[in-house]
Amino acid sequence: MGDEGWIELKFRLADGTDIGPSKYSQFTTVASLKENIIAQWPKDKENGPKMINEIKLINGGKILENNTTLSEARSIQICEHPGMVTTMHVVLPPPIVGRRDEKLQNEPAVKNSEVYIG
Repeated sequence: MGDEGWIELKFRLADGTDIGPSKYSQFTTVASLKENIIAQWPKDKENGPKMINEIKLINGGKILENNTTLSEARSIQICEHPGMVTTMHVVLPPPIVGRRDEKLQNEPAVKNSEVYIG
């Protein structure tokens, strides 16, 4: 069996480290790629994703939708040359800092409701 129909990908994390490269079928969905990212997330990194909806995969400047397959994403600069690896960027939401920030968000912007009209 040859490499036809297989695409080699690596996933670049925010700190510049990579997951992969690994080969994926052209019929693999973006949701499946995200599941693999969660499973392969480096154990020494904090705030790893827990669900696929926490991850945005970016390739060629475009955010890939979960239901898109790699074959459907061909217009998004996926390299199909043998031996070449396509890099996709992994973006996560910023970590939740803590309750102090939540409390500040729930407080009104103006504490004193008195208004002077002159």
